[in-house]
Amino acid sequence: DVRAEFSFLRVRGLRFLLKSLRSIAQSDSSITLFSQTQSIPDLQVVPLLFEHSFKETEDEKVGSLDHIFSVEPMKVKSPSTDSEVALALRVLEGCCLLHPESTRLAHQHKAIPVLMNVLSTRGVLEQGACLDALISILLDSSANQMDFEACNGIEEVAELIRDKQVDENLRLKCGEFLLLLIGHVNGRERSPIATIHEEVRRLLGEKSASLIWAASQFGSTLDPEQRLTALHIQARRVLESLDLY
Repeated sequence: DVRAEFSFLRVRGLRFLLKSLRSIAQSDSSITLFSQTQSIPDLQVVPLLFEHSFKETEDEKVGSLDHIFSVEPMKVKSPSTDSEVALALRVLEGCCLLHPESTRLAHQHKAIPVLMNVLSTRGVLEQGACLDALISILLDSSANQMDFEACNGIEEVAELIRDKQVDENLRLKCGEFLLLLIGHVNGRERSPIATIHEEVRRLLGEKSASLIWAASQFGSTLDPEQRLTALHIQARRVLESLDLY
């Protein structure tokens, strides 16, 4: 279904994939098996996402009228709906978290430029899912980090979080994104985005940048649920620090 011509069929396939990934995540043996399947080209999930759900439809130029009189019916591929793109982003996130090598596959399909386009042109539903997917493909992937730097990714995120007209939940998601990314980069001098601290300071100001840096150190000893709660709280504080000005 993920390869289907119509978006509603692709959505059905993506929902099944997402449900499967959530089930796989519950078992180490299932994760190992999934990782093994992703080494087989015909079974790889990530390429399908970029070849179908993330592929922008282009108007085909008609050079002749042959298709009108042809016996062969024209193939019509419906454009990706908002729901399809959001689901595909969740599937991409899941694949990269369960199988780190999927970040390499994503890079081969120019994932960062594609996702930055989603972040700047799509709606709140897709933008939120996009930020989560970005984190999953950036962590421990120098190639994707270099692309993110080249696409001025931090500036794009900073622009969203600064804009008070943007949906508040999306702004909070941007705060969480910065906290997670900076927390991951801390102490890694060779990271392609090692200068992220300076960029955030330039874009958001000294006070907010310092708060993000300090808050990004949270929760290394907390369990996953506590870490998530702490992340939400710290993102809210970042937003409040920006809204004071």
